[in-house]
Amino acid sequence: MSMKIDLSGKVVLVTGASRGIGEGIAQGLAGAGARVAVHYNHNKKEAEKVSQNIGNQSFIINCDLSDLNQTTGLVDAVIQKAGRLDAVVNNAGIAISVPDTADDETWTSAWLQTMNVNLNSLAIICKQAVAHFKQQQQGHIINISSRAAFRGDTTDYLAYAASKGGIVSLTRSIARYYGKDGVKAFIIAPGFTRTDMAQDFMDQYGEDYALNDIALNQLTEPKDIAPMVALLCSGLADHATGCTIDINAGSYVH
Repeated sequence: MSMKIDLSGKVVLVTGASRGIGEGIAQGLAGAGARVAVHYNHNKKEAEKVSQNIGNQSFIINCDLSDLNQTTGLVDAVIQKAGRLDAVVNNAGIAISVPDTADDETWTSAWLQTMNVNLNSLAIICKQAVAHFKQQQQGHIINISSRAAFRGDTTDYLAYAASKGGIVSLTRSIARYYGKDGVKAFIIAPGFTRTDMAQDFMDQYGEDYALNDIALNQLTEPKDIAPMVALLCSGLADHATGCTIDINAGSYVH
């Protein structure tokens, strides 16, 4: 058995790929030979830049994941553009800080917006990807959760933690009940990762807060997550389907 990660000929959709972890994953997948559908919402210029930089006939695709009606067309749009779809990496997510003392309307609005982007749209994409993968008897889903799904989060990020927890049980269900249809599904749970989104948190709490919470000397970067995603897309780790892979610099064992 070859241990080389070769994704040549495979088409992979990466949501939220215009920056941060998604951009790092897109770069890693393209480096292994995949053609990447670089999903974005607002950042068209950044998405175009990512697509051009990674090559391999990669292309950009737009969808506002807070609009579930738009989300229902995303998988089909990728297949129509590329002619096939072999893997989906659900990476897109938001983290809205809202204190538990906020008025009910503000708090509920943030909760619902977070759930739509982080969980509801992801579930729609998974449903449609599973249907396609069942037809071809082959496909991989990699859902980016968070360590917050397992250890909780601060009181102003309750919605974020809850949405990421939902991803875990959804992914395990997919892995358990669609495996004989050729569908493999995995969870990756990053901790603090040096991205714009994490920077918002660190601006509030300070970088030392993040560094003191991990076992290594430096924060995880997007490029540290990409190799694992490429491995999972390759089929070399199919018997780990349903598992959660923690990439959080030892913050559980620290």
